[in-house]
Amino acid sequence: MKKNMVLDLAAGLLALFSLTALAEPVADYAREKKWADEIVPGLVVGDPVYLQTPRGHHKFLTLFTPTDTGKAAIVVHGMGIHPDWGMVGTLRTELADRGFATLSIQMPILAADARGEAYPPTFPEAAERIAEAVAFLKAKGYKQIAIVSHSMGSRMSRAYVTGKPDPAVKAWASLGISVDDYTAVNLPILDLYGDNDLPQVLANAGKRKQSLAAKDSRQLTIARADHFFTGKESEMVAAVADFLNATLK
Repeated sequence: MKKNMVLDLAAGLLALFSLTALAEPVADYAREKKWADEIVPGLVVGDPVYLQTPRGHHKFLTLFTPTDTGKAAIVVHGMGIHPDWGMVGTLRTELADRGFATLSIQMPILAADARGEAYPPTFPEAAERIAEAVAFLKAKGYKQIAIVSHSMGSRMSRAYVTGKPDPAVKAWASLGISVDDYTAVNLPILDLYGDNDLPQVLANAGKRKQSLAAKDSRQLTIARADHFFTGKESEMVAAVADFLNATLK
């Protein structure tokens, strides 16, 4: 009888662990490596740097472009892409041209067909990656640091800044975020989106604006811009750079 009870208990625990694994998607590290292997050989601006997370001791790619100003931006991409993709690559290179060192970091990604609602379980690891990025920049002598994030990357960044962000993090440029408020964020925030953005980004814009509390926070809309600021990249970079100039002093 006791043996059967032990077997039943073991089976129950196995089922519980299996359900937990299904409920909490694990980042697709193989997909990350594939992209890193494609990006690094063709890199023109910046240097590849691999940082390591405490969670699972996973090494992830970052792209570091230094400056001598003491000011830096951590660039955080959106769902299922990489740190040199499209507008993300534009931000990391052009902000560096404007005097801000950039560290564009690979965020946790899932399978290519994963939907947005599958991503929140990856947010704790995302916050750890941002923390590692901050520590790296501080070790390089950067004491005025901002986070510049887009879409799902902004939701991931929110998980970091609503926790206990490092005091060196002075501002957050949040692009194309779909949440409805910035409650519990004590940093200056730039809420930037296009007037042709995704429906959920547009629907919550009013509530986000009302929740901007810190000094130098602002909400800006770029006319005729879509979620990825296609064809409006120069306006996007200018808005972010102006905000960083006002908040990193």
